[in-house]
Amino acid sequence: MSKVCEICGKRPTAGRSISHSHRVNNRTFKPNIQRVTVVQNGHAKKMNVCSKCLKAGKVARS
Repeated sequence: MSKVCEICGKRPTAGRSISHSHRVNNRTFKPNIQRVTVVQNGHAKKMNVCSKCLKAGKVARS
């Protein structure tokens, strides 16, 4: 499944995890993407939407 929100365009970003002893490892921060059925222009459509957009009410679920 695509890890990109179709509403806001949020996608995985690169970063580092740093331990207590300051050992550094590369990692990715992945957004919480849900595959939901959305009403758009009067039609039901499945979209990949992040949980932040769902909570904010940017899409109307069916």
